[in-house]
Amino acid sequence: MSLRAFIAVDIEDEDVLAKIKDLQALLAGTRAELKLVEPQNIHITLWFLGNITPKMAELIYERMKEDLSFKPFTVELTGVGAFPTVGRPRVVWVGVGRGSEELKALYEQLKPGLRKLGFRPDPKGFKPHVTVARVKRYRPELVKVIMENAGASFGVFRAEEVRLKKSTLTPNGPIYSTLYAVRARER
Repeated sequence: MSLRAFIAVDIEDEDVLAKIKDLQALLAGTRAELKLVEPQNIHITLWFLGNITPKMAELIYERMKEDLSFKPFTVELTGVGAFPTVGRPRVVWVGVGRGSEELKALYEQLKPGLRKLGFRPDPKGFKPHVTVARVKRYRPELVKVIMENAGASFGVFRAEEVRLKKSTLTPNGPIYSTLYAVRARER
């Protein structure tokens, strides 16, 4: 049996999620063909692992416990953009201001251990962001909304856990659940 897995920092702050939902409503209002990320699935991916076995999940968790050392930190969500470009959006994201360096440090802490287990870092590098929508077909109005919200602020939340998550694909979209978590601790 294999599971689709990734390592992430979940966003559970209700005020932050409410602001992201407001943005998603604006995006949906453009009538572009979008798949919005469900509020309970909003997170910052540190590492997408793909399909792994339950045994590999245990090995990854052991590496996470061994390699991750971080204090709780504040993450500020700010700005809206798109991959690959705003003019040709495939993914609409909310950016990370404060907390970006700490997230990059977590990624760097994970890198050696995951490499040993056979996982390759993303060749495009790590850019902390929150995916809020996937674009099936865009319209000029969507590009306009993204540009109008390029400087929008979505508030701050406290990052206290890094989680190994699994994604179960269903006809109604993915359901994410936490397999293992590593809590922040004083160094």
